[in-house]
Amino acid sequence: MSDIRFDGQVAIVTGAGGGLGKQHALELARRGAKVVVNDLGGAMDGTGGNSAAAEAVVAEIQAFGGEAIANGASVTDDAGVANMVAQVMEKWGRIDILIANAGILRDKSFSKMEMADFDVVMNVHLMGTVKPVKAMWEIMKAQNYGRIVVTTSSSGMYGNFGQTNYGAAKLALYGFMNTLKIEGAKNNIKVNAISPVAATRMTENLMPPQMLDLLKPEYVTPGVMFLVSEDAPTGTVLSAGAGVFAVAKIYETDGICLKDDGITAEEVRDNWDKICDPTGHEAYEQGGGQTGKFMRKLSGG
Repeated sequence: MSDIRFDGQVAIVTGAGGGLGKQHALELARRGAKVVVNDLGGAMDGTGGNSAAAEAVVAEIQAFGGEAIANGASVTDDAGVANMVAQVMEKWGRIDILIANAGILRDKSFSKMEMADFDVVMNVHLMGTVKPVKAMWEIMKAQNYGRIVVTTSSSGMYGNFGQTNYGAAKLALYGFMNTLKIEGAKNNIKVNAISPVAATRMTENLMPPQMLDLLKPEYVTPGVMFLVSEDAPTGTVLSAGAGVFAVAKIYETDGICLKDDGITAEEVRDNWDKICDPTGHEAYEQGGGQTGKFMRKLSGG
């Protein structure tokens, strides 16, 4: 099969000044894409900011003959995102790929977490993905082409102590992807999610050095390149780390139908083992799947 290439395509990568985003941007450029390296340049908690990191990545791309520009807009700033999109359209006339990678951490147990910590993490991860997608959605529709990758996390799908804010935002992106894939289908816009495990400044204090060495960001990037390629799937959550790739899905048990008119909490309790039985469980890929299942159960199917 032919190599995956992005010649003639324009890609925006947010949070691309370092870590995963940097590796995504570099690989896109190596494979022929024109790349917008977006990074606010702030601290891990979202404070501060400068353009040095983004400009350094652009310089690295230009050094091997690639084409890239730096952008320092915050992904949470409507005007900044709009200006970024306008800048790209003026320079290159299209936007084919968005990798929404920008993120921050404000980890604390829920008891100690201030609402400001919750708000800012939700804003950066969730709205900092929604706003760039919204700003270029109509462009992709008009082109009848678009590839979008949002960044989710195992903290959202499975939980992690001290990350109620981060986990809530990351699982929200799963739901965002699930509906966006349906709305984009007729215009050849494919939307997927990456759930990475990688050694970045967000994880360097959470793991021993020998583990961090196995979790290089560049081991995640090949999966992302496939998810933004011409032949990408849509609506897929790809877990990636240390060269291991797997698909994550939300499943629902087959369950039971309690048809009596007087359905009670006690009946639910007494049938709990059957309700939880994983035999025959399904992963729903499209909206309405659960409603269809309920109707089949009611009819005895």
